[in-house]
Amino acid sequence: MPSLSSGLLGDLDPTSDRAVFRQIADQLREAIDRGRFKEGEKLPSEAELVDHYGVSRMTVRNSFSVLQGEGLVHAEHGKGVFVRPRPPVRRLASDRFARRHREQGKSAFTVEAEAAGSHPQVDSLEVKEEKASQDVSARLGSVRRVLARRRRYLLDGRPVEFATSYLPLDIARGTPIAEPNPGPGGIYARLEELGHRLDHFEEEIRARMPSPGEVRTLRLASGVPVIHLIRTAYDSEGRAVEVCDTVMAADAYVLSYQLPAT
Repeated sequence: MPSLSSGLLGDLDPTSDRAVFRQIADQLREAIDRGRFKEGEKLPSEAELVDHYGVSRMTVRNSFSVLQGEGLVHAEHGKGVFVRPRPPVRRLASDRFARRHREQGKSAFTVEAEAAGSHPQVDSLEVKEEKASQDVSARLGSVRRVLARRRRYLLDGRPVEFATSYLPLDIARGTPIAEPNPGPGGIYARLEELGHRLDHFEEEIRARMPSPGEVRTLRLASGVPVIHLIRTAYDSEGRAVEVCDTVMAADAYVLSYQLPAT
């Protein structure tokens, strides 16, 4: 970590109406944005910042809390406060569901993990038939019951998303899709083998703060939001064959899109 005496951080402005802890947070944020503190690097300790700014420990802790709330840093008990790594996975919408990946026996998550140089895992798998919610039923053409596939995705042992796929029973029941491991290429490869050639996908995306259950499932640090994505897959006949409800740790992904200029 660079020395505070090197001009890494500035001085407080005693004439400013901005609270002192927010001034300190502003300076630390600027230092992070400018790359003076790198990803994974430890920030100056409470004692160092108390000495540098001439403030109390509580003021410094409030400054750290601001940055944690913004998702810029995370605290490790007994070690200090560290700059949070940037999202490791680039989710390229125009490529992730390309047929060539399924033909190679790879799921979209596997392709993205390999591109990020990470090891993909899936756990917390549950497959069961259940009553469709009103929203899922409407998206799938008023079906009453669905096959639900729930799973959590991890990169290098870290949970990054969990998802539930809902499929009409007349398509999925009694097929490999209803098995815990649907086989190479995942459920989309199996859908196409069953005659449902995928034509297009529609996605709805919003960002929000996580529920307590989502914090536990994804092991989210304080201040980290989630990306909530609902995707509907359509076959070449225009039928909705799957709805996937996904919650992703926002600090794990960059969502990348290519849009035509028309």
